[in-house]
Amino acid sequence: MKISASIYSDAARPLEAVITDLVAHQVDLLHIDCNDDLGVFEDIQHIRTFCSLPIDLHIITSDPEKFYPLLLANPVEYLTFQAEPLKHKLQIPKEVLGKKGLSIITPTPIDVFEPYTDFDFILIMATIPGQSGGVFDKQNFDKIRSFRKRFANKSIHVDGGVNPEVSFILRQMGVSTAVSGSYLFKQPSVGNALMNLTKRSIGSAYKVRDFMVPLDETPQFSWSTASVKDILECVEQGQMGVAMAINAEQQLMGLCSSADIRKALLKNIDHLDQLKVEDLINKHPICIDENSTVVELLHLIKNSPFAVLYLPVIDANRQLKGIVQFSNLIKAEL
Repeated sequence: MKISASIYSDAARPLEAVITDLVAHQVDLLHIDCNDDLGVFEDIQHIRTFCSLPIDLHIITSDPEKFYPLLLANPVEYLTFQAEPLKHKLQIPKEVLGKKGLSIITPTPIDVFEPYTDFDFILIMATIPGQSGGVFDKQNFDKIRSFRKRFANKSIHVDGGVNPEVSFILRQMGVSTAVSGSYLFKQPSVGNALMNLTKRSIGSAYKVRDFMVPLDETPQFSWSTASVKDILECVEQGQMGVAMAINAEQQLMGLCSSADIRKALLKNIDHLDQLKVEDLINKHPICIDENSTVVELLHLIKNSPFAVLYLPVIDANRQLKGIVQFSNLIKAEL
């Protein structure tokens, strides 16, 4: 996940000093917030004289047309317009370069992205736009998951409340870029903050239930009635590489993964006609409680003897509640 540094969040130092610091610590992008202010292009022109980092420009305006001439003269690598103030659909000239994005605040449904499927990404504002140091609103985890499901080939950027814990969750969910401002500049150093956002251990404010894939999106089959064909179809159609075995009380009885299928086939390669349901099911999978913290989740992963690609989420009665996927997060990163 790339970190886009919000350069105006450090008001204590000259802009050039801030950017020089960011370059020295190898930040990925320079995020520039433009609240209907044409004057930011003077800063962009100045930045281009001493820095080659990609510029991530976020414009909030009800009159986007007035920005097009300046964007043509001063191209940026990432260009985002805020959806809510717009009076009509954006018609960005094709000559304007850079990847295009649409930004939405938490209450705005992802449906507004539908007319912009030619854009490259969405920027989800997880706090109030312009509010520095705000707390990440956890309902955006659902928004991220819904957007990824509906617009699978589009990238997701997130701005607001990104601390080390939120950063870990966003990486796990496949977010490609996180904007950081307040957190980045309030740490002892930019380098320290970047390490915290990408590598180090973290605190706990969120529970697994806040960001898991919910039960209704989790592939599952009946422990007592499913056939071998039923299980194979469930794994295939679920598109997660795994399906959960549950009983009538919705309790987790085991799971079947693509790896379990391969093992069963190899074990029975000479008599596949005798393959049984129990051959496919791992009856003792590693699970995690829905009330576990992110720190507890990390501890479980780190101490697993094998790479964890997914974790069934259960409650105190062992009822299945959902699943946590790690398809976007390699174990080595932990």
